[in-house]
Amino acid sequence: MDKQNDKYKFRALLMMVISILFIPGLIVLFVISNHSMLLINETLRTVIQFLLGITCGLLLVGAWLFIKRKNNYHFNFKQTVIFSGFMSLYIIGCASLLFLLYGPFTGFKDWLVTTAMATMNHQHYCQWFYSDSEIKEVFNRNYIRETGESTNVDLIEVNGGSVNVETYANEYEREVLEHEEGAIYKIINLEVNGCKGYLAVIYDPSKVSVATTKYVGKTGQYATTIAQREKALLAINGAGFKDPGHSSTGGMPRGITIVDGKIITNNEYGRPATGGLIGLTNDHKLVLLKNTTAKEALDMGIRDAVSWGPFLIVNGKAAFTSGNGGWGYAARTAIGQRKDGIILMLVVDSNYNRTKGASMVDMTEIMQRYGAYNAANLDGGTSSVMVENGEIINNPIDSELKNQTRPIATTFIVTK
Repeated sequence: MDKQNDKYKFRALLMMVISILFIPGLIVLFVISNHSMLLINETLRTVIQFLLGITCGLLLVGAWLFIKRKNNYHFNFKQTVIFSGFMSLYIIGCASLLFLLYGPFTGFKDWLVTTAMATMNHQHYCQWFYSDSEIKEVFNRNYIRETGESTNVDLIEVNGGSVNVETYANEYEREVLEHEEGAIYKIINLEVNGCKGYLAVIYDPSKVSVATTKYVGKTGQYATTIAQREKALLAINGAGFKDPGHSSTGGMPRGITIVDGKIITNNEYGRPATGGLIGLTNDHKLVLLKNTTAKEALDMGIRDAVSWGPFLIVNGKAAFTSGNGGWGYAARTAIGQRKDGIILMLVVDSNYNRTKGASMVDMTEIMQRYGAYNAANLDGGTSSVMVENGEIINNPIDSELKNQTRPIATTFIVTK
């Protein structure tokens, strides 16, 4: 009798293992069919996947019923309850994942695709599950369309750090304008989608400039190193850089880089659809320029500049965003300027596993809330960093999920 029981238990355990492997197998089959059936009509492919799912589901239910029947005879009640509960949760969890990946609601798919594609070194995650046409469809729903304008510098009045107001338009205006007498800057703590954000308010824009790695074209440096070298009170990361294979050391900035009126780099920008030159003029106005050469920028009186984007706000007009803007959710950095000349530097963290953070919509709304008249997105992800007095005050997470940033090419700094 014991041998008979052992035989039934072995069969039950074997069927349990097989049934547990059905759902991952189903997901793998969905992924394989999603890429191997690209030449098949989309409707036919959907029908085939549906029938595949029904078949695997029936096999799973049959296996579960077999195990349950054997358990009733040979396992005690507690073991049966525990096993049945585990199987139920497992089936529900896996079915929910399939529903999120391939169901009729697009929210999860949009988040996964835009976030993974924006992180550059995690693009393969969404490519496992979706074809190129499906990824393209997601970006057709989620995008940012800039105004196409460049900054009109005549609309900005730099007050040299002096602020005289008797009343405030709203609580955000009060947060910006209330500060200790003689303060060069202050930092406002924020929360964005459950992640920490830091808004640096710089009252005298003449204190803001661009600083680069000491080894431009060769290797980047950490923002803390650049800040210490420049004796900066405050620093944030600047533009993106050439990153072949997603493994470079951040030595070569993309596009035009100008420092103290000198052209440092004049490379191809690499993102022609959005953004452009983000610069500061000799009279300390933040300008966002489309289709500008380095020489034209110098002729316009630009003293410091980097190239990146997209432009979030130009001349008080926000870019149009559909969905989440197409860049997903991640750690982000942006710079802006109010009409009174006050510079705003914004850094938003991601969470530990880099699945949250800010979208372009979030960054635009925060900049608008605090009165930015011109604002542009800077490099994000692992590059996003804010340094105060030589110390990182935010919580960067790199691609290995470690609490650290990476060497970068350019920074915006605030000095005495």
